[in-house]
Amino acid sequence: MTEKTIPLLPCRTELIQSVVDFYTALGFETTHLQKSPYAYAVVTRGAIELQLYGMKDYDPASSHSSCYVLTEDVDGLHAAFRSGLKAAYGRIPTRGLPRIGPLKDMSYGVRQFLATDPTGNTVRVGQVIGGGGEEESDGAPRETFARALHMADLFADSKQDYPGAAKIVDRVLKLEDEQPTPVQRVRLLVLRGDIAQRMGDTEAARGWLEEAGSVQLSPEEKETARDALARLGDLRG
Repeated sequence: MTEKTIPLLPCRTELIQSVVDFYTALGFETTHLQKSPYAYAVVTRGAIELQLYGMKDYDPASSHSSCYVLTEDVDGLHAAFRSGLKAAYGRIPTRGLPRIGPLKDMSYGVRQFLATDPTGNTVRVGQVIGGGGEEESDGAPRETFARALHMADLFADSKQDYPGAAKIVDRVLKLEDEQPTPVQRVRLLVLRGDIAQRMGDTEAARGWLEEAGSVQLSPEEKETARDALARLGDLRG
């Protein structure tokens, strides 16, 4: 017998239809949906199956529920999810609930993005791309700016701690004895602008993003920074 793990994710009872609609936009099929005597739904996309159960007093804003999906085509899924969300919502939601995050090469050897449904459940979708180089005992890179990007990403995307992420980026951008590479600078500035937007500070976000756009990159550096530049386009658009 082949074992299979199926995540069971909570959702606020009255939001179960909007949650199902979100997964439908991502290309999932609803194989079961009931609203009484209790809310419960099952959605599938290929080999991925998620089961959702209703809770009357569940608070989406404080949700920490998540699951991880490993794939061999993270770029394809990211593009498909974005396309489906734009068709369903008329835009690609990047803040609040629901939302989809940017595609990034993480320092721990995974290329991934996060999609969060209307009730706060986060589906992390990733593809293994190899090791991330020298690391400290906590798994973060040793190099100053790579470490800052690693930690700020964790604070912003995993913890939703935007002030904490902003402090990390601000600190390394003010360093005088060390300077990031042009690609690292773009990544840091785009992330800082992204964080400012998520915090509702559109004026500050505009400044960070304009500064990111002014960094001169060679063709090779532009290829290395392609994810950050794509995110820059999204945020400025």
